[in-house]
Amino acid sequence: MKQPKIYSMSFASVYPLYIKKAEKKERTKAEVDEIIFWLTGYDEDSLQQVIDQKVDFETFFAEAPEMNPNVTLITGMICGYRVEDIEEKLMQQIRYLDKLIDELAKGKKMEKILRK
Repeated sequence: MKQPKIYSMSFASVYPLYIKKAEKKERTKAEVDEIIFWLTGYDEDSLQQVIDQKVDFETFFAEAPEMNPNVTLITGMICGYRVEDIEEKLMQQIRYLDKLIDELAKGKKMEKILRK
């Protein structure tokens, strides 16, 4: 079975789109980064390395320092699918990130986005 194109796309090519989406709604790059750090365990330096090396999404998630144990609290619809029902682990991780960025752009408080 052919893998979805997103798996081989570089994270660096999509990262600016996350920031643009957030900034369009008066949110910040720092908030986007905070979401990524919370979800994946990357920090500022390791995220910058990923961006500089143009790591693909598959590698981005495979090498994530530590996926947040609260990812199961991320629920709802994204791209027409319920994130909690996506069976393919990598696709689910990508959609978790999409969902969190969407919540940021919709004005949710960081406390709620980060499931605190």
